Amino acid sequence: MSIRPATDQDAAAICGLWNPVIAETEITFNSVPWSVPALRALLADKAAAGHPFLVADPGGVAGFATYGPFRAGVGYARTMEHTIILAPGARGRGVGRALMAGLEAHARAAGVLSLWAGIVAGNRDGIAFHAAIGFEPVARLPEVGWKFDRCYDLVLMRKPLSPPGGCR
Repeated sequence: MSIRPATDQDAAAICGLWNPVIAETEITFNSVPWSVPALRALLADKAAAGHPFLVADPGGVAGFATYGPFRAGVGYARTMEHTIILAPGARGRGVGRALMAGLEAHARAAGVLSLWAGIVAGNRDGIAFHAAIGFEPVARLPEVGWKFDRCYDLVLMRKPLSPPGGCR
């Protein structure tokens, strides 16, 4: 399996992975599906900002991972939040680990000090996955997400990418 930067040609496949997650689950609080043109614009924006958008390609897009600023403002320039989505058949096969390894390598090379994950509290598999790859739970934010006419808690998890005190 190769982990590589996404291209415009991957946009439809990425939409095919992401849109069912948007429409059918609370894994993302986003409720607007991606169109291929909008996804291509997102890829261009990520590239212009120097942020990766990686795909796992074992003969077709089996998942993707990307990161962007944790919060707006220059003071957060070395803190990134990521997104990872896998095709159902890719889960439990090392695809997520491979994508995150590629994302972490990019982040370290870019001087990122920590990666953050915001995971809906009910997504036990997502929380377990992140814990298994070295993310630590930091906070549970009650009722911050809204989707399907109900509130959801968000679990924040952090993975330091620099040694303690690396922020000096």
